[in-house]
Amino acid sequence: MNSLGFDRPPAETRVVVAMSGGVDSSVTAALLHEQGYDVVGITLQLYDHGAATARFKACCAGQDIYDAYRVADMIGFPHYVLDYESRFREDVIENFADAYVRGETPIPCVTCNQTVKFRDLVATARDLGADALATGHYIRREAGPGGAELHRAVDASRDQSYFLFATTHDQLDFLRFPLGDMPKDQVREHARRLGLAIAEKPDSQDICFVPDGKYAQIVEKLRPGAAEPGDIVHLNGTVLGEHEGILNFTIGQRRGIGIGGRKDADADALYVVRLDPETRRVIVGPREALATSRVPVNGLNWLGEGDAPPAEGVEVSVKIRSTMEPVPGRVAGISCGAAMVELAMPEFGVSPGQAAVFYDGARVLGGGWIQRNDERSEGA
Repeated sequence: MNSLGFDRPPAETRVVVAMSGGVDSSVTAALLHEQGYDVVGITLQLYDHGAATARFKACCAGQDIYDAYRVADMIGFPHYVLDYESRFREDVIENFADAYVRGETPIPCVTCNQTVKFRDLVATARDLGADALATGHYIRREAGPGGAELHRAVDASRDQSYFLFATTHDQLDFLRFPLGDMPKDQVREHARRLGLAIAEKPDSQDICFVPDGKYAQIVEKLRPGAAEPGDIVHLNGTVLGEHEGILNFTIGQRRGIGIGGRKDADADALYVVRLDPETRRVIVGPREALATSRVPVNGLNWLGEGDAPPAEGVEVSVKIRSTMEPVPGRVAGISCGAAMVELAMPEFGVSPGQAAVFYDGARVLGGGWIQRNDERSEGA
């Protein structure tokens, strides 16, 4: 077996590498080429080329496409740029805007991995006769008794499993993640050793298609209705003020709500508890009103045993935000693609549109999209 798990020499194993122009994907491609694999680099042009060239610390931009080309040219493997702009707009950007209209807080990086990268790019790699598609994600693919499993990265600070929960069994059979066992500093050291010009390039930050992090401008341009004003209402029904669009708020938000005349003490603080897009109301209340231990999800992708979690439930660890550590919980299948998560302890600020991702230790069992919990909305 070669290092990618194929029973043939590396030279007889074609690997398409998704190259964003950053350090991680560049090192992935260079290391595989160094090991003797038949490497083909592919970079996706995802949004307007002219506007993209001015972006800083973003991925899939004009400069990044050039950086990916330079790495491939220096190392000596073929590199292609594919125009996925229309697919990216339809599957990611439009979905992003619609989510804010629905009063949700979306995660476009998950949607991009789920659609443009792992659905469309996997198909393209297969069309090119590849045996595998490799990426620079920090996550591990491990062989298990039932087939390939998804596991958290060794470097917990770089782990990207939350953003890859929607990876399917079929995709996992085809995907490889060579950096999952490495810390970031080791990856950069490889970049220096290999003489890559991008060795010190900063990591991408923010959302790649949102200039300067001002996502509200993108949403307002695509969905003007999301910027219509409405009332800021306390859970007790008192109107406290007016806002300039529900797109400017997220569940759990405390600062910048726009309610004057209140003390800043914790006991008096108000938080966004719910967004009501139908009435354009922002519902606020005390922190305890955010607490919930029941989290409904749909769009479930299950990577554990069986086709779905059992109806009686199974013990798991759960992440409901990318920045948190998994907490104890239980997930039970409800119907096709839907489940209910019961958290051992209440969490605060669970936001529709985010993901609930399930773990058994380091193994990723899948996840789903958090839905609005109507039980928490009573009284408003």
